[in-house]
Amino acid sequence: MELKIRKNGNVYIIDVNGEMDLYNSYKLKELVMKMLEKNVQSFIVNLEHVDYIDSSGIGALIYICSTIKKMNLKMAITNIHGSVKKVIELTKLMGYFPITNSIEEALLKLEG
Repeated sequence: MELKIRKNGNVYIIDVNGEMDLYNSYKLKELVMKMLEKNVQSFIVNLEHVDYIDSSGIGALIYICSTIKKMNLKMAITNIHGSVKKVIELTKLMGYFPITNSIEEALLKLEG
């Protein structure tokens, strides 16, 4: 799994590339925690290039999401598709995660 960060205005976009599984989902958690230490207020987690996620990947997203909600910050998860979307639907987390269909939609939601 590869993580890239880019910025759009005040919103940080984390592009996740590869599989989110037991072996690497902690990397995303660590990255977000470091960003929170630097007082980043708004996040988009872009899963466009993630084709596989397991329970630890879901766990990492839940952890990130609940931490950001507790801190009253803003977040969106965008571009979920295929098996990743199926896993999130099966775990009944579609309503829990702040999901958008595109980065543009996420930016509007977070900036608005």
